[in-house]
Amino acid sequence: MEKTTLNVSGMTCGHCEKAVKNALMGVEGVASVVVSLSEGKAEVEYDASKAEVSKMKDAVEDQGYDVE
Repeated sequence: MEKTTLNVSGMTCGHCEKAVKNALMGVEGVASVVVSLSEGKAEVEYDASKAEVSKMKDAVEDQGYDVE
């Protein structure tokens, strides 16, 4: 398993955290997600043979948040 941290901006509440987590968990190959509203980060553990970081970014951006 690989790990990556995405810097997510635009999150303002617990609902935002949940939306980002659900979006990332919907990407095939993602095993776990920990989202921190206070730090503006999402830590993702994933199977690199199935998931791509670009797809994770797209999933978060589709929810209306920015990934730096």
